[in-house]
Amino acid sequence: MQFSGGMRKKLRLGGDQRKASYPHSLQFYLEPPSENISLIEFESLAIDRVKLLKAVENLGVSYVKGIEPYQSKLENEIRRLKFSFRESLEDEYEPRRKDHISHFILRLAYCQSEDLRRWFIQQEMDLLRFRFSILPKDKIRNFLKDSHLQFEAISDEEKSLREQEILASSPSLCGSKLDLDSESVYKIPFADALDLFRGRKVYLEGGFAYVPLRDIVAIVLNEFRAKLSKALALTARSLPAVQSDERLQPLLNHLSHSYTGQDYTIQKNAGKISLDQIDSLSTKSFPPCMRQLHKALRENHHLRHGGRMQYGLFLKGIGLTLEQALQFWKQEFIRGKMDPDKFDKGYSYNIRHSFGKEGKRTDYTPFSCLKIILTNPPGQGDYHGCPFRHSDPELLKQKLQSYKISPAGINQILDLVKGTHYQVACQKYFEMIHNVDDCGFSLNHPNQFFFESQRILNGSKDIRKESIQPETPQPKPSVQKTKDASSALAYLNSSLEMDMEGLEDYFSE
Repeated sequence: MQFSGGMRKKLRLGGDQRKASYPHSLQFYLEPPSENISLIEFESLAIDRVKLLKAVENLGVSYVKGIEPYQSKLENEIRRLKFSFRESLEDEYEPRRKDHISHFILRLAYCQSEDLRRWFIQQEMDLLRFRFSILPKDKIRNFLKDSHLQFEAISDEEKSLREQEILASSPSLCGSKLDLDSESVYKIPFADALDLFRGRKVYLEGGFAYVPLRDIVAIVLNEFRAKLSKALALTARSLPAVQSDERLQPLLNHLSHSYTGQDYTIQKNAGKISLDQIDSLSTKSFPPCMRQLHKALRENHHLRHGGRMQYGLFLKGIGLTLEQALQFWKQEFIRGKMDPDKFDKGYSYNIRHSFGKEGKRTDYTPFSCLKIILTNPPGQGDYHGCPFRHSDPELLKQKLQSYKISPAGINQILDLVKGTHYQVACQKYFEMIHNVDDCGFSLNHPNQFFFESQRILNGSKDIRKESIQPETPQPKPSVQKTKDASSALAYLNSSLEMDMEGLEDYFSE
């Protein structure tokens, strides 16, 4: 792909050529684009792709993926941004071309760090899942073939022999023989169907998984994730050659560093929280992941490294200064009979390091929900991680009961957890403890949970510096219950547009 300063000269392709270029409304992006485009179009495509992926992220943490509101709202966003989404639409060449080129542009921007790659892969997978879910059955086989996924469909005789086993092992078929008779079943190597096996949703025999067509999406997403992850690693290796182009380097850096969500590095509330407030704030405004870390620290007077990193950076993000952090951790560890000199020698350096005062002078950012869910799972004796992702369901139920969540609310949360909708479950917990019908935002960061909680409890005022006594009862705010699904989406759209204004202004300079 080459770039020029002027407008791109449109390629004139006949109908058959246009269809052959992009035969489907979704793709694995196996081949990079080879045409010339202008810098103006490069910028425009990049902005629209970031808008699309941000919409995918926001909807994914506001609604359960796959249900009607999620599907319809995501389709509206894709339609509004003029990307491809349906197989049967006429004249889909330009939307599919836009989808193809913009994906590769963002590969350049989001291959630069592990966090950026993780975010990009997750949103692209969710986008592919949506497009695959609306792909007509008669088009799926052609898509699999064009994507080099040579899955073998078993014969009707083989299917009849294993009928009972496949029906019993595939919940999506609901035990219906009629559904199975009309459904192709694919024989896939066991190693490619680990997600289905982990969820006990597939029949295994002789090292192969027998997967009905409606469950094939799990296999497709695994293949896509593996290919995209490898492609991003290769892109990162060749990135220096791209960055040597002075036209592209600032543009790509601006894309990658500004729009994966707020990182809460800048401490607007630095020094506005006293150490005396933390116990009270932990029960009112901490997300469950930080609430359990604080409780474990108070009870055990110690946390392992993973817990100290996750909780320490969160406290930094809500406003603790370096001096306060050193005092907080030292006081607690000394209560656990640790010698003060040992703390100063073994732990003070790590705290100063996380504030960018030692070593490489990197100012570390608080962990996002995505990072907590996907990396460094807790082991025995650890308290970090996401309770909705890493806790046993029975232990999670007991924890929610101790937080005074109603039995009906607990069942709602556990159902979301069972469906692996961990961030939606946390958002539901937020709504329950704050007595609101719809929080009106997409939860993707523990520090966001805290600041949104304080906004509700304090009526958008700054956190007071005075100590809040734990025994003082906190009345629940009277929240106007006017936030339905459409108002929540309007909130997301307006905040997304505000986010993108700076990017568009930057590119237009």
